[in-house]
Amino acid sequence: MKVVYLGLGSNLGDREAHLKDALSALESRDLRLRRASSLYETEPIGLREQGWFLNQVAEYETELFPLQLLRRIHRIEQKLGRRRTVVNGPRTIDIDILLYGKAVLKTPELQVPHPRYRERRFVLEPLAELNPGLEDPEIHRSVSAMLDAVRAQTVRKKGTNAISRRPL
Repeated sequence: MKVVYLGLGSNLGDREAHLKDALSALESRDLRLRRASSLYETEPIGLREQGWFLNQVAEYETELFPLQLLRRIHRIEQKLGRRRTVVNGPRTIDIDILLYGKAVLKTPELQVPHPRYRERRFVLEPLAELNPGLEDPEIHRSVSAMLDAVRAQTVRKKGTNAISRRPL
């Protein structure tokens, strides 16, 4: 079993419902939710003329290999209404593999750790909520140390909808 961290985001429609639906759709016998962070509201990066995102990070245990997990994520995104029409554009749901155990993977389809997660407070803030001492397997810095470098980015915690399914 590997521990994986997934980043989820939505900025169309009922954002909170989209995140809940994604967490439910991901859950299976070979991908088990351990816990999920609170929700965080964040301004868009890149294409600014769109609604704010609701973001969350979830920790799972999985038996899936990274590319199997990626294919499942793409099917779930499509099922939940994701349409890839504009790069960095509005979306009902976005699910990214942030970390997959201690793996470092670079293929044309997938890079793990996620290539931009270290620069994004909307990922690091909820990830630090779950595991502040988690170390990046590539650059060997903790999540909390990386978070200190991006504090200037705007992120608002939206309640405490954290989920914990398994004792750790």
